Amino acid sequence: MKTNLEFTAEFHQPDIPDIPYNTLNLGPTHPATHGIFQNVLKLDGERIVSGEQTIGYIHRAFEKIAERRPFYQITPLTDRLNYCSAPINNTGWYLTVEKLLGLKVPKRVDYMRVMVMELARVADHLICNSILGVDTGALTGFTYVYQYREKIYEIYEEICGARLTTNMGRIGGFERDFNPKVFELTRKFLKEFPPVWREFENLLTRNRIFMDRTIGTGGLGVERALNYGFTGPNLRACGIDYDLRTAEPYCSYEDFKFDVPVGTTGDTYDRYVVRNEEIWQSLSLIEQAIKKIEAEPPGVYHADADHYYLPPKQEVYKNMEALIYHFKIIMGEIDAPVGEVYQAVEGANGELGFYLISDGGRTPYRLHFRRPCFIYYQAYPEMVKGQMLSDAIVVMSSLNVIAGELDA
Repeated sequence: MKTNLEFTAEFHQPDIPDIPYNTLNLGPTHPATHGIFQNVLKLDGERIVSGEQTIGYIHRAFEKIAERRPFYQITPLTDRLNYCSAPINNTGWYLTVEKLLGLKVPKRVDYMRVMVMELARVADHLICNSILGVDTGALTGFTYVYQYREKIYEIYEEICGARLTTNMGRIGGFERDFNPKVFELTRKFLKEFPPVWREFENLLTRNRIFMDRTIGTGGLGVERALNYGFTGPNLRACGIDYDLRTAEPYCSYEDFKFDVPVGTTGDTYDRYVVRNEEIWQSLSLIEQAIKKIEAEPPGVYHADADHYYLPPKQEVYKNMEALIYHFKIIMGEIDAPVGEVYQAVEGANGELGFYLISDGGRTPYRLHFRRPCFIYYQAYPEMVKGQMLSDAIVVMSSLNVIAGELDA
C-alpha cells in the first residue's frame, strides 16, 4: 500500500510523455506565414514543444530550368527568388556570368548597380520591419511607410519599365542609360523618406508593447547561427559583422563609406534594429552613388563586349555586324568558356550565391542558387521551441522568410 508521500510525489511529477500535446498547423495557408510553407507545431497549452517544417509548395525547379536556357534568359528566374529586392538578384546573376566570361564593366556601371541594389535593400527592409509591426498588432506604421515602397517602384519603372520582377540590366551593364527623371525621383525619395522612417522608428523602437513582444524572442547564439550558415542581417543581429560588401567587395563597394550594424543577442528585436540601421546606411550609399555616377563620363552604361552585350536597336536596323551579333546573342549562339565559378552578393536577407558550371555550351551545365531563406528556415523550430504560439509569428516575420527564395 502506497503512503501519502508516494501519492503526492506521483501527483506532482507526472510522466512527461503522457501529457496530451496539441498539434497545430501553422500554414501552408496562413496570413502570418507570408508565403506558402507549413509548420506542424506540437503545443503544450500555448507553449511550443517542437516543430516540423514542410517546404516545396511553390518549388518551380529553377535550377533545372536554367540548364535549358541561354544565360540572359535566366535573369527572369532570379527575379522570382526574393521578389522584394529583385534588382539585387539580377545583379548577382550578371556578376556570375561576367566572372565566367572575364568581362570587366566600367566604374560608372558599378555605381549604377550600387544605386539600384541599395534602393532594393531599402524596399525589402522597409517591408520586413513594417510587417513585423503588423504581426505585433501595430498596423499604423505599415500603412504609413508602405507608400514609399511605391516611390522606389516608380524609380524602377523609369529604369527598366517593370516594378516587382524587374529583369533590370543586362550581362555587361544596363540596357539603357539612366534618364534625368531617375535621378530626380531618387533625390526626391532621399529628401522625403528619412523623416517618415524616423517617425516610424519613434512609433515602434522604444514602444513598450513592441519591446515586450520582441526582446528575448527567437534568439539564437553566435555559434548556432554560424553552424546553420546564417548570413546577412540575421547573422549580424547575433553580433558578427560579416557583410559581403566589405568582406569580399563587388561592384566597387570598396569606394564607398558605410558602417555595418550589429546586434548582441540575435533575438527578434535585434534583427529589427539591425535592419532599421541598414536602411540608414543604404540611404547614405545611394547618395554617394549618385555623386560618383555624376563624376564619371556620361553615357557609359555597359561594357565594351560585342560578343555578349546586345547592340543598340538603332544599329541593328542599319548595320549588318550589329544585326549578326543581335541574332547570335538572342538565339543563344554565343558559346561560353569552360569553367566553374561562384559569385555571391549581399542580398537583403544575406549571402545570395550563384554556383555556375559551364561545359562550353550555350546554357549552364549546372547552376545552383545559395538561397539565404532556405538556410534560415532550417533553424526556425529551434528558435521557437519553448516560446509562446504568438511568438512564433513574430520570429518568422523577423527572419523575413520569402517563399519564392525558400523553394526556388
